[in-house]
Amino acid sequence: MNKRFLLFAALLIWGITAQSQRFPRFKVLAFYNKQVEPAHVDFANDAIKFFSNLTIGDGFVFDTTSRMSDLNDEKLKEYQLVMMINDFPHSKEQRASFEKYMENGGGWMGFHVAAYNDRTTHWPWFVNFLGGAVFNRNSWPPLPAKIVIEEHTHPVTKALPASFIAPLNEWYQWKPSPRLNKKVKVFASLSKDNYPLGLKDILPDGDTPVVWTNTDYRMIYLNMGHGDNIFSDATQNMLIIDAFRWVVASDKKGDVFLK
Repeated sequence: MNKRFLLFAALLIWGITAQSQRFPRFKVLAFYNKQVEPAHVDFANDAIKFFSNLTIGDGFVFDTTSRMSDLNDEKLKEYQLVMMINDFPHSKEQRASFEKYMENGGGWMGFHVAAYNDRTTHWPWFVNFLGGAVFNRNSWPPLPAKIVIEEHTHPVTKALPASFIAPLNEWYQWKPSPRLNKKVKVFASLSKDNYPLGLKDILPDGDTPVVWTNTDYRMIYLNMGHGDNIFSDATQNMLIIDAFRWVVASDKKGDVFLK
């Protein structure tokens, strides 16, 4: 047999083996719920399509589930990032597994309702996880809003302009503001130019962070996530992608520069 052919075949096999070892770089498990308000289902459908498209080239695995029962110790150990698209842990067991996952270096990316909590939630750990933020009020109907970028050198926001107009969304305001927690880094907030924001339910004033992280954890929260317009703006899409990239890259299995 021709030596050149044998060399080529060996290189081809080596390349395939190396590629299989290299990919996937990381695995994501995204939770969504089809039995919630229609606008949140619309967002979930768009989000799943958006992130699924990012897997082109086998850069990572994006698994989805509508079963919150998959939030358990055995399942979570397979993944470098848990994404909450339009849902959150419900049972005591699910909450315990999520706490354990995050306390041991797990990653979390939550959108909109994924951070919802109020005086009926009774989950102090989660309130602390969010930097102390508790839902206070919201704007309605969904409206566009001017977003101000507050961290201009961080990987999540360094590619963004000083401000931009975000697409239609229902905006949540928190009390206390997570900004008051020294462990919280706020990346973006509603501009005061928006106030009063809303026509039925109005945000008249106040501090309204919309993207932040609790630096004690590998996590990021984005208030965007209501309706089917969220992925209609290139600037906001850049914010979402870079937020996603930052969380996964903080785990060695998700850092493309280590490959």
